[in-house]
Amino acid sequence: MMLSFEALEQDVTLVRLNGRLDAAVAPKFLARLKASIEEGKTRLALDLAAVPFIDSTGLGSLVSVLKAARRAEGDLRLIAPSQQVQKLLQLTTLNRVFKVVETPENAWA
Repeated sequence: MMLSFEALEQDVTLVRLNGRLDAAVAPKFLARLKASIEEGKTRLALDLAAVPFIDSTGLGSLVSVLKAARRAEGDLRLIAPSQQVQKLLQLTTLNRVFKVVETPENAWA
């Protein structure tokens, strides 16, 4: 798993995730994003275009990041998830919890 952070307009932080989000990497992913929120980066746009797979632990970490961001008066938006990840979000009805958009520019449009 690789994570990169980029500052966008409107105090939005684009987070690019590359690789699987599963039980092996979810704790590190969660720790890095929660640390970012604690630093004041509360409006997160998570680019999932390069994420082929998310397991239940990965889903749990996404929900935890969302809760942490909202507690800090921010939010987490999901950007361009793969078809497989989109299906997973629909099956778990998390597509109703997360705002999912195609481009970072649309995250807070």
